[in-house]
Amino acid sequence: MSSMPTNPASETPASPENDPASTLRINHTHAGIRARAAANAARDLDDAGLYFNRELSTLRFHVRVLEQALDETHPLLERLTFLLIFSSNLDEFFEIRVAGLKRRIAYGNEEPGMDGHSTSSIFHEIATTAHEQVERQYHILNTQLIPALAERGIHFLRRNNWNKAQREWVSSYFDDEIMPVISPIGLDPSHPFPRLVNKSLNFIVELEGRDAFGREGGMAIIPAPRSLPRLIRLPKALEREECQEYVFLSSMIHAHAEQLFPGMTVRGCYQFRLTRNADLAMDTEDVADLASALKSELLARRYGDGVRLEVANNCPSHLSDFLLKQFQLGHEDLYLVDGPVNLSRLMAMIGDSERADLRYNPFVPGLPKALRKDESLFDLISRQDILLLHPWESFGVIENWLAEAARDPGVLAIKQTLYRTGSDSGVVSALVDAARSGKEVTVVIELRARFDEADNIALASRLQEAGANVIYGVMAYKTHAKMLHIVRREAGRIRHYAHMGTGNYHSKTAKLYTDYSLLTARETLCEDVHHVFQQLSGMGEPRHTEHLLHAPFTLHRRLVELIDRETAHARKGHKAMLTIKCNSLTEPKLIQALYRASQAGAICQLIIRGTCCLRPGVPGVSDNITVRSVVGRFLEHTRVFHFHNAGKSETWCSSADFMERNMFQRVETCFPLLDKKIAQRVRKDLDTYMLDNCQSWTLQPDGHYEKRCPGKDEAAISAQETLLYAYAARP
Repeated sequence: MSSMPTNPASETPASPENDPASTLRINHTHAGIRARAAANAARDLDDAGLYFNRELSTLRFHVRVLEQALDETHPLLERLTFLLIFSSNLDEFFEIRVAGLKRRIAYGNEEPGMDGHSTSSIFHEIATTAHEQVERQYHILNTQLIPALAERGIHFLRRNNWNKAQREWVSSYFDDEIMPVISPIGLDPSHPFPRLVNKSLNFIVELEGRDAFGREGGMAIIPAPRSLPRLIRLPKALEREECQEYVFLSSMIHAHAEQLFPGMTVRGCYQFRLTRNADLAMDTEDVADLASALKSELLARRYGDGVRLEVANNCPSHLSDFLLKQFQLGHEDLYLVDGPVNLSRLMAMIGDSERADLRYNPFVPGLPKALRKDESLFDLISRQDILLLHPWESFGVIENWLAEAARDPGVLAIKQTLYRTGSDSGVVSALVDAARSGKEVTVVIELRARFDEADNIALASRLQEAGANVIYGVMAYKTHAKMLHIVRREAGRIRHYAHMGTGNYHSKTAKLYTDYSLLTARETLCEDVHHVFQQLSGMGEPRHTEHLLHAPFTLHRRLVELIDRETAHARKGHKAMLTIKCNSLTEPKLIQALYRASQAGAICQLIIRGTCCLRPGVPGVSDNITVRSVVGRFLEHTRVFHFHNAGKSETWCSSADFMERNMFQRVETCFPLLDKKIAQRVRKDLDTYMLDNCQSWTLQPDGHYEKRCPGKDEAAISAQETLLYAYAARP
């Protein structure tokens, strides 16, 4: 782009008669951006070249997580944690996203998405990338992390490194703990190939000789008992001084495999793991009882179609081919690994480790000044809005408020949505206490929260037994909104209180995820929350809301309008700017609205943690758009939308990402920050993320992400560390 004149407002625009470039209708805006409105209006915003594939973009996010294992600014055990999170993320990616692709291919559905690529081409590209990154993952583990841990006294002992005393202890452990619960399965006509549980650790064994019944040796399967840990720490008496020493369960089984087949020779024993399709395929239209139907589906999830086979890299090809045939998989689905096939199970070791020096420094969540007084939360919230930023500010405030509400004789009713909560939740305990004390408690539980279905069924039963009204939401729409509504009698009149947030009511994830919580007694906001709860529990036309945006009814349309408003301001020559921070950006109409804003000259700052289908930096379309992804100690989870609006700025928080499912297939809420000081604080937080040059990655026009690093004379800025210092309690 050519340099701007020093005084754009004084420049005389060229006329069509004397300037062949005038068809571009270049506009100079106060934001310093030249908008090419007319020319770009002709650009087809449905052009597949303007979009990245969703699955590939998601996989790139998982790779950014893996990159953290190489970042030496993280403590050593935290680097290992990132490597294990990559494993867990990849498991779910195959269980859901890859499983969906394979299902579409099986049904002959090759129709390209908005990115223009066929289903098969995307699957093949995913397979290529996933193979490369899995090989890289084990290389990082074996050549960097394990040696570095060994230097600091944490050892993973291979069989050939056991000394005599350790070997004897392992033998006793095998006899006492493993042998009684393990069940080897010989493969012959009367023992067909077993039905193995999703992601379970197993071994394929090649045998030689005859057994007690005269059967010739062949092959057998050893399913590792799911009740046993995958990593066992040696007794302190067997450890070297100031060391922690661990033995893999797989090593124990390998070392004693012949004990499972007495009189026969084990020619080889190789670990493997099958990942299955874990997406629930329940037809909600034909379900009479959602909870009962889900229980049946959860059992089926453990035995869905195979999508990926992980095998030890020393396994002979004829055995891996045999397994592929059993699971009806191709060679692209085979992943040969140089280490344990179930790495994510090592997370337990990190939690039990005594080495605090290899972890992040702990911190105590802070409290806003207003909450540091010994005062009823109701009295405080009745006077002012309270905003919390978790995990740096305490989630315990919400739990304490609910506990206070359960005890308060003036509280008449409590309504709450629960999506992911946790089985030992203080929130649920408070709701149980409130119901038992005779208060009207209504809880909207989303039973279909992926991988939390069983926990949610259990907590629904617990609440029902306490006398709470439990609603499972709306069959065709997941209830993803985060809302709490409390009705209290004060001085002879009814007063309403509400909590709205960007994250779940889950005390454990509130220590790991970044999320905003707004506590308010504003009548209009509380009335809006009340209307949404009525919509969920009753029937009828959509309820009018004064401030709240509500999916699937008003949220998508209004967000497009808010973006288009910035577009209009830019076209009038006013400063136009917006900042969107969320987890994913995939919805085509919202992407196209952002493209239009960019074309008009509006500055579009996007902070998208994970999946992003928008292509930034396309000349004439998205050259005013930047996309950043922040990956660090805490999982970025806040959804915040700021619009400059020609100086009359608006800042919103939401439970929804910019995705089709959030806009059209879920119940979501988006709420404005009406308190000016709170809105200003959140905008300052957003500015901090934009300055990050330590944990921020910038999306390039070709789809790869480039790590931002401090320049030669530039201070290092980590947004998460800055916010921790700003909001956490001082030591």
